[in-house]
Amino acid sequence: MTTVDDNAVEMSGEHLEQLTENLAKVEALSKRLIDVVSNKTTHHPALDGPNQELYAKAATAYWAEAVQNPAKIIEHQIDYWSKSVLHFVEAQQALAKGKLQAPADPGPKDRRFANPLWDSHPYFNFIKQQYLINAKALEEAVTGLEDLEAKDRRKLTYFTKQIVDMMSPTNFLATNPDVLEKAVATEGESLVKGLENLIADLEANNGELVVKLADDTAFELGANIATTPGKVVYRNRMMELIQYEPATDTVYETPIVLFPPWINKYYILDLKAQNSMVKWVTEQGYTLFVVSWINPDASYADIGMEDYIEDGFLTAIREVKEITNVKQVNAVGYCIAGTTLSLTLSLMKKRGDKSVKSATFFTALTDFSDQGEFTPFLQDDFIDGIEEEVAEKGMLPSYIMARTFSYLRSTDLVYAPAIRSYMMGETPPAFDLLYWNGDGANLPAKMAMQYLRSLCQRNEFTEGGYDLFGETLHVRDVDVPVYAITCETDHIAAWKDCYRGVQMMGSKNKSFVVSESGHIAGIVNPPTKEKYGHYINGDLSLSADDWMEGAEFHKGSWWPRWDEWLKRRSGKKVAARIPGDSGHPVLEDAPGSYVAVKASG
Repeated sequence: MTTVDDNAVEMSGEHLEQLTENLAKVEALSKRLIDVVSNKTTHHPALDGPNQELYAKAATAYWAEAVQNPAKIIEHQIDYWSKSVLHFVEAQQALAKGKLQAPADPGPKDRRFANPLWDSHPYFNFIKQQYLINAKALEEAVTGLEDLEAKDRRKLTYFTKQIVDMMSPTNFLATNPDVLEKAVATEGESLVKGLENLIADLEANNGELVVKLADDTAFELGANIATTPGKVVYRNRMMELIQYEPATDTVYETPIVLFPPWINKYYILDLKAQNSMVKWVTEQGYTLFVVSWINPDASYADIGMEDYIEDGFLTAIREVKEITNVKQVNAVGYCIAGTTLSLTLSLMKKRGDKSVKSATFFTALTDFSDQGEFTPFLQDDFIDGIEEEVAEKGMLPSYIMARTFSYLRSTDLVYAPAIRSYMMGETPPAFDLLYWNGDGANLPAKMAMQYLRSLCQRNEFTEGGYDLFGETLHVRDVDVPVYAITCETDHIAAWKDCYRGVQMMGSKNKSFVVSESGHIAGIVNPPTKEKYGHYINGDLSLSADDWMEGAEFHKGSWWPRWDEWLKRRSGKKVAARIPGDSGHPVLEDAPGSYVAVKASG
């Protein structure tokens, strides 16, 4: 007996010593935390939330509803009260039984509440169910408001969801069983590591909280990602032009020039070898050129859409034609680069330039009449804030865009990784896609405002026309053969919105595909994975809903289908081309220098 007591004392002493060490660490870390937060880089407050006008409109609509239809409001309130009281009574009954067991019905399943304690333990089950009751009451209150314009309703719905997601009990130490269990098991070490992770992320972003999604020490450009062999054969202030080495003895005569979005880095299309579209395209016998955009700083403040078109698109097409000694190329544009490729094709039509034989669009919007999930971020209160921000800094910092996209899926892209990193003390995973997602780029001030005001807000390209280079550019001017790939669950460029824009294009030869999955996974969908299928329908005169209803579903990637379409527009086979020529000496190996430039804030 004495031996057991002595061991208990010794064990207690060990715990106390470990606890003391952890408290000392917390004190030191707290000083670092205070320092980094006090020196935080500031940005315009309008970028953090809606102006008071939205709340005023919501309050007015709510009180108008209360006056005009009081029974509806009372019914909603009574339903909420009765569910809350009944829930409390059930929890009390469970505790009165003297057993740690939840009610027979533990409530709906939610992957945030995967720990069995959310269902089996009365404390956690009560918290979970009350949270879900509260969340439903808030959502119903918003959907029940009738005197709100559609845009205001979308904004209010978005911000209500943000409140609901933020207040999840999983986001707080005292109400997250996973966090509590790990803290006890590690004698508080998990919390210390979590605080270290939090401070490291704040220090890396000048005090702005940007949750690190991937272990950035696990990847090196050109070493284990972006490894397809190629050479930089041209460079100007806007871009580097990479020509990839051939993977076949012969290639199609007409080369491909691919324009990735400049909001992110091009190597999303060249991550690991097994899912690299760049590698796959060269293996199908094409000469492939890819543009790698500069990551702009404040010195690029006056760079506009016209510079991206002139020094990016038109210059790349010209240089590719010279290097390969051809008169035409097949062009590809992804996301915002697809939007800009459409502008470029309209301009080329006005100028009588037939350098593009066909155009392929990856999840590219041209018609912004329905702003979808981005409605809250395309209203004047938010855009005015961006305008003041870029006027001061000369650019739109990468983290603002990253934060905007992340909060559209806040549970998966903000709170879940924050819990794992800051509360559980875990190291972010070594995941190439998430590493790429965190390697963002800034936008030049002028270009950002042109895009947001003229294209997104005023939708000029599909309505009255977008004035540029002394021409009025319109989507109907796009008359080359078109192949458009969209993604079924894309929350950035919804497939139905992309479909409307393609319908407006003037081309007599248009193909439209809807891939399963989202903005990235639906595009980076190699045939070897056999993961996501796709839908096709040749009748583009139909409404989007009717198009999908009549579409044929095909298992597997759309890549081979696109390949068959592209082959018919790529000419005869010629000897494989070595990167560069006498007028375009190799400047350096792919992936080049521009892609390695990190965003500044």
